[in-house]
Amino acid sequence: MKSLFTRFLVFSCTLLVAGAAFAQDGAAMGTESYKALAAGIGIGLAVLGGGMGQGRAAAAAFEGLSRNPNARDAVFVPFILGLALIESLVILALVGLKFI
Repeated sequence: MKSLFTRFLVFSCTLLVAGAAFAQDGAAMGTESYKALAAGIGIGLAVLGGGMGQGRAAAAAFEGLSRNPNARDAVFVPFILGLALIESLVILALVGLKFI
């Protein structure tokens, strides 16, 4: 996990520095390009977190059902509600891009 985080950090820093390094003049690199970069990184992290959360929720629900198949009614509604809440956070991140 530490290696993955290190790779992500290096990749992110490369993206942030590349725009300034290859800019032709200072005026060409305005705040709009940084806003677009921030929006792309932000929605990417939101989707990554949402996907990981949904995967963990599904794994936990299926593990619980495999241990006790009679608990389907007790597990199903909280599972669907949790998935809806996770997905709503990703949608809110997407809607929040409008205000950047």
